Amino acid sequence: MIRSIFLLVLCSLFSLYGAAQEGFPVPAGNANQLFFLQRTSNTNTIVYELNYKKGILDESNPVHVFWIRYAEKGQRAELSWIQRIFAYGVKTRQLADSSYRIRLVSYAGYSMYLKKGADNRYRLYAPINGKLMILNRIFVKIVGGSMWSPDIEYFEVTGIDPATGKAVAERKKVLANEIKEK
Repeated sequence: MIRSIFLLVLCSLFSLYGAAQEGFPVPAGNANQLFFLQRTSNTNTIVYELNYKKGILDESNPVHVFWIRYAEKGQRAELSWIQRIFAYGVKTRQLADSSYRIRLVSYAGYSMYLKKGADNRYRLYAPINGKLMILNRIFVKIVGGSMWSPDIEYFEVTGIDPATGKAVAERKKVLANEIKEK
């Protein structure tokens, strides 16, 4: 069951770079957006954005997650409790350097890092091709299974190399031993 939930969340998380999968919409116009996740099942998109309270980042809950329901009317919708707890939500931990480790609740094996830059802007960094890059999109390729236990062929992470400004991407396999928190 946990593997199924992880796969469900992962499928929704991996569509991050500016150029989405062919035919998929790209969320735009949100200055607080960190990255978005899309899956092969439909164009509905999960957006991960900075969570500000009165202009200050909420240290106890720095990332807000919500849907854009493109397959319906393109409306914004909050995650359900089940989606937030078992699939698309995040676990955060503030680190000693005031950055945050961010993990999807469904896949403990992929850590991302929310960091404030010299320009006072927050960016989400994630490992892509062995280096920390600015994450834009996660796309999850589902090839079967069920809602609770999807069969995931891969997830693709895309972003920007902060040193060069060039687009980067990597396809990864879901590893069963990395689904649960250690």
